[in-house]
Amino acid sequence: MRADRLISLMLLLHAHGRMTAADLARDLEVSERTIYRDLEALSGAGIPLYTQPGTHGGIFLDERYRISLTGLSRNDLQTLFMSSEAGPLKDLGLEKTDALLKLFADLPSNQRAEVDRVRQRFHIDPANWFQLVEPIRFFPLLQQAVWQDRLVEVCYQPVLGSAWTRVLEPYGLVAKANIWYLIGKKQGGDSMRSYRVVRFEGVTLLPDTFERDPQFDLAAYWRDAREQFHQLAAGSPRYEVVLLVPQAFYWYFPGYLEGAYTRISGPDHEGSVTLRVTFESEQEGQRRVLGMGANVRIIAPDSLRAFVIDSARALCTEYEESSVWQP
Repeated sequence: MRADRLISLMLLLHAHGRMTAADLARDLEVSERTIYRDLEALSGAGIPLYTQPGTHGGIFLDERYRISLTGLSRNDLQTLFMSSEAGPLKDLGLEKTDALLKLFADLPSNQRAEVDRVRQRFHIDPANWFQLVEPIRFFPLLQQAVWQDRLVEVCYQPVLGSAWTRVLEPYGLVAKANIWYLIGKKQGGDSMRSYRVVRFEGVTLLPDTFERDPQFDLAAYWRDAREQFHQLAAGSPRYEVVLLVPQAFYWYFPGYLEGAYTRISGPDHEGSVTLRVTFESEQEGQRRVLGMGANVRIIAPDSLRAFVIDSARALCTEYEESSVWQP
């Protein structure tokens, strides 16, 4: 979306005064060559851009220049304002909605009408139904560590097992919908792993830096990791169950069974949804569903429902027949 990027480039220069091509390329996630092409296009359009060589040099706008959107085409305006919903960009501090609204006031009346027409007909909400707004209290520290190639000591709570503490080399952050993952490896290690940010119970930014592998490609890593996950899920022995889940208990599934469930139907008039959940084995399914207790209703299979009933009866009998413990 070049129009979006050109406006973002001008907003960055307007906010920071002057920036290097490397800084602009980093913030806009493009190459320096692309930045220079964009600068050439803006200069050709009459935008007063200047460059100053030297240690304290950089690229800057004429301080008397006022950013305007009047030169954008209809398609440019639609692209720019349709993409202004922040989603994970808000976590990165890159939300541009307020800046766009200020510029919107300077548009000619016919262009304001076009933007209004788009915004009244399309709205992008990046979150899924019932998706948790995950607390990311350590996100600023992780973001700083990624930018500065700093080591971090973390305490991480996996889905299963006890929490552990180790030093990581943080390579990048990836947003899957509105869920953030840290991509990194153990200090001095070889294999990259994905860590869900919400599961960090502690993060300490260390003064030491690490040497980043220049061959590492974050986007390629994520594509490969996602493909491996799909292949593993497809090749694993499956035990599928169907559950009716009230709205009040839905938090459990994105929190602890991410990627293992799909919604079949709902929400109904009470807010409940019907989910198909896939476990690695029948034993795991029995254990996990039994632990959910009365928070869910088993729709299928009948054998799982019978197992839970028998287990509940056995538990009641055990407590009824056993003597009360006395200190």
